[in-house]
Amino acid sequence: MCDALPLTGERTVPGIPEENYWFRRHEVAYLAITARYTGKDVLEAGSGEGYGAAMLAAAGARVTALDYDEQAVAHVRAAYPAVTMLHGNLAQLPVPDGAVDAVVNFQVIEHLWDQSQFLAEVARVLRPGGELAISTPNRLTFSPGRDTPLNPFHTRELDSAELAELLAGVGLEVTDRRGVFHGARLAELDARHGGSFIDAQIERSLAGEPWPAELSRDVAGVAAADFDIRADAADSLDLLFFARKAESA
Repeated sequence: MCDALPLTGERTVPGIPEENYWFRRHEVAYLAITARYTGKDVLEAGSGEGYGAAMLAAAGARVTALDYDEQAVAHVRAAYPAVTMLHGNLAQLPVPDGAVDAVVNFQVIEHLWDQSQFLAEVARVLRPGGELAISTPNRLTFSPGRDTPLNPFHTRELDSAELAELLAGVGLEVTDRRGVFHGARLAELDARHGGSFIDAQIERSLAGEPWPAELSRDVAGVAAADFDIRADAADSLDLLFFARKAESA
């Protein structure tokens, strides 16, 4: 059995009860695309723990994953043999021109110093007509009213218009703008925990004290189905965009 990848704060991993809300919030985006790429050559750029790449592979995609962290690379190779795992930098993708049908980049671009350089690399490795699926926290709701990101591992967070501008700048056409939102059950948990289920978790984590039993139970019980994905709006939690490379490129 492969050892679990440790939680660093920079990535989310499955199987940790206190991390379950964030894991499920990431997982729902993968569930939204698994059938989309069946039979396709897919690069996951910034695969972290690797669970998302494994989900895509299980749905019939031919998945190559890439991460800069050597520990994550070793973990994916051991835990998810259906995934071809590469070690490398997202600023210079170790993939030939026009090699893949799709690039998946979920909850990664906000960590990058040169976001435009990475997206230019995405455009390079996509085949004509290929697609980028990208998700990132919505700056307007993740770090509201702040000049710098709340998460110390983030370099630049984006709102919908800023992400669209970056994509257009490298010649990728946005074809669909979606957002991740709390569904009915999570709205109930927001009300139960003082108006924000997210803030309740952050406050307890920063306090460095044991979590109240009710909060622990509610966090551990979150499922991907508790989130909604619908047309993006200013109050979305995460952005989920699809962008296409021109057929003639």
